[in-house]
Amino acid sequence: MQRQKPLKEEHKMVEACQELISLISGSSAIRSASAIMEFLTKIFTIAILAFPTLVCGEGIPTISSDPQIFGNPLNFWKKLPTGGWDLTRGRNDGAITLPMTSGGPIIVHPNSTALVIIDMQNFFLHESLRGDPKGRDVVLINMPPAFIKGFAGDGTSATSFGSDMGTIVVPSSDPSIPATSSTHGTNQTIQVGKKLMRGSWNAQPWGPLFEEQVKGVADGTDFYFNKNRLSGMWGPGTPMQTWLQDNSMTTLFFGGVNVDQCVWGTFLDAYYKGYDVILVDDMSATTSPASATAMVDYNAAIDGWRTSSPGVVDALRKASTH
Repeated sequence: MQRQKPLKEEHKMVEACQELISLISGSSAIRSASAIMEFLTKIFTIAILAFPTLVCGEGIPTISSDPQIFGNPLNFWKKLPTGGWDLTRGRNDGAITLPMTSGGPIIVHPNSTALVIIDMQNFFLHESLRGDPKGRDVVLINMPPAFIKGFAGDGTSATSFGSDMGTIVVPSSDPSIPATSSTHGTNQTIQVGKKLMRGSWNAQPWGPLFEEQVKGVADGTDFYFNKNRLSGMWGPGTPMQTWLQDNSMTTLFFGGVNVDQCVWGTFLDAYYKGYDVILVDDMSATTSPASATAMVDYNAAIDGWRTSSPGVVDALRKASTH
């Protein structure tokens, strides 16, 4: 296999890098402000030229002449002639077409697509634990002191993360609801645990979602990741991001709470890291003001797509019968 000749733009980039080395390590060190400005102008011009549209072909990646291809050899989309986008990166076997609220449809490959459900925990969903009508109780650990105060029940660290939340009484037949005068049968007392700490009852998925999680993890179809910031994709790497990379996932659907905080933070970080991002409207919610949801809806449709579960589920069911 012959090595491709460097592109003209690559030659220019090499020359610019060599010039940078000479500017920094040369005997005259950094020579003058005009020399630096001349270099920066050159490097930024080259940076624009150094992003041609590429596509993976057989063997060595080549520059694509197809105006419908956008991206690079490892991460690209193809514009569909009837509108919408093919997100399969050339993997057409078993691909599924899904409807979108706008900008669709999209074509995805099931083996490189994941549904990310965020923070559907007892702390956020159980009626006995809903202490903040504005939805400010979101998962953050090791945060700045100002945030600790904001996430505390009484404005102090004594009731913030890691504080003991005491007990609640729930029906033995259905721990997902509080025990009241209208519930039947015996009751049980649950130790709620330390606020949003790993392994606590308040941090586990709510109600039937916990049963689904346990079964899914046991079957190997679902995966559970802890996070210690708003975003599950923050910084250079997180457990979820490592799993996504190791399993060649490229397309992510998002749902959960709060849509303007943890869901949006993870959605946005995933977008910045090159994933296809789709917000599932009817699987996302928040107790924040309506303007917060409006911001997410507006920007999610720009950074990626928005959809609803009925259309996606219907398309998946039809695909499974073929």
